[in-house]
Amino acid sequence: MFELKRLSKDGVAAALQKAERYRLLNEPWEAESICRDVLEVEPEEQQALVVLLLALTDQFADGGADRLAAARALLPKLAGQYAQAYYAGIICERWGKRLFGHGSPGHGPVVYEWLREAMEWYEQAERVRPAGDDDAILRWNTCARLIERHAHVRAAPAEERVEMPLE
Repeated sequence: MFELKRLSKDGVAAALQKAERYRLLNEPWEAESICRDVLEVEPEEQQALVVLLLALTDQFADGGADRLAAARALLPKLAGQYAQAYYAGIICERWGKRLFGHGSPGHGPVVYEWLREAMEWYEQAERVRPAGDDDAILRWNTCARLIERHAHVRAAPAEERVEMPLE
């Protein structure tokens, strides 16, 4: 319907600052839009990819599986094993927390599986992390504490294991 206007290359840095600010103001849709504009001009811009991924995960509560799929589709575009593993963990952790927040009956084992998958990604990131970067450890500990704090967030008995649903 509309032909979108193209951002200038000189405007990329300022646009990325605005995207970060919109995320902090809890306006992820605006951050997403800005990042998409930046990526039209600089398709490999790592900061734009990361902020876009985070903005998509910020929308998990409002969006459905399309937000999850869109965030996961960005992972191969991230540079390096660390970023790919770390942000795969972020996606799983945030999706698990989304399901936890819904509190539907019997959701504990599903939340557990998403958090455990996040923890596995964080362990992979930890193995290849840059010196002094403990972010993956901090996130792993957060998932572990969430599981430990809530008795219903446990693995399903082996005979009841199911695939992790997107919704």
